[in-house]
Amino acid sequence: MNATVHSIEAVLVDLPTIRAHQLAMATMRQQTLVIVRVRCSDDVEGIGEATTIGGLSYGDESPEGIKLTIDTYLAPTLIGIDATNVKAAMARLNKVARGNRFAKSALETALLDAEAKRLGVSLSTLLGGAVRTALPVLWTLASGETKRDIDEAEQLLAERRHDTFKLKIGRRALRDDVAHAAAIKRALGERARVTVDVNQAWNEAEAANGIAMLEAAGIDLIEQPTPREQRAALSRLAARFVVPIMADEALTGPADAIELVRGASVDVFALKISKAGGIYETFRTAAIGDAAGVALYGGTMLEGSIGTTAAAHCFAALPQLAWGTELFGPLLLKDDIVQERPVYRDFILQLPEGAGLGVAIDEDKLAHYRRDAKRMTVPGAVSA
Repeated sequence: MNATVHSIEAVLVDLPTIRAHQLAMATMRQQTLVIVRVRCSDDVEGIGEATTIGGLSYGDESPEGIKLTIDTYLAPTLIGIDATNVKAAMARLNKVARGNRFAKSALETALLDAEAKRLGVSLSTLLGGAVRTALPVLWTLASGETKRDIDEAEQLLAERRHDTFKLKIGRRALRDDVAHAAAIKRALGERARVTVDVNQAWNEAEAANGIAMLEAAGIDLIEQPTPREQRAALSRLAARFVVPIMADEALTGPADAIELVRGASVDVFALKISKAGGIYETFRTAAIGDAAGVALYGGTMLEGSIGTTAAAHCFAALPQLAWGTELFGPLLLKDDIVQERPVYRDFILQLPEGAGLGVAIDEDKLAHYRRDAKRMTVPGAVSA
């Protein structure tokens, strides 16, 4: 045993967004990150991140709950164990806690980051090597105002930052949402892909009507039109329409992937490392989809730079990634807690260089934005 886990800290960080971000289930005006720091006996530190969307409105883990789970149950289990054996550590966590995938993913990322640093290689190299070092990244147009969204898309096309755009729909009347999406697709034409994310807001009848109109309007992909539990509805919709239908909330990890493949329920899997419970579980999920002919897409929980970079290393190592990614989370934030933010240009996210994640924490920014900063009596101190 070359190194053991010495200490683990989970910190809540509240960061402002550049604008309100509307989803079917919530409107975000700030993003809360759970930053995890794993310090090892050889003085190597690994960092990870767990981030959810809209508190509990998206799923069953909240930032506050993630921190509590790590502090109370998961961290004590890892103290003193071999820090270099990440799979054994995750197996240990799975015996201690069922579910809690976001919390486990953040810890796995931190352990992998530390091990890659220890070996002097990038995380993607530790994972077997990067098939690609540049990842296509879409942008979500989420103001809800058609003209504003078109203007924003035109600006980003001109800046060569994004050429695929996702629209969050499902909050308004179905025909209003379809008209909004169709107008944007009509304005952008063949210069850009336009996809929509319904975030489970439609029942099957509404989805059949809405997808028919969206398909006729030239929309390129439909994400999670119906509630995640209704797999049979997804299967019927996927068989009925040509436009690809993608599972997001309906897909957590390998078990869901098997059921979705068995039912021929969707055409595309949205992969998210936090939702799967970590990078290794994401690989297992991706392999099931890939073997079944289901296309893969690199999703986001709107993470900051640490979580986004971890996902980028994972997606870079996948053999197939037909639909690119939506790893734009850091671009939605006014500020971040890392020394250098990810680089976006020419419609791609560049995989960072350096050992581990290739990302370092800005200690001053972390001290400023951490939620418990007002209760800390010593500037820059680390709470227990």
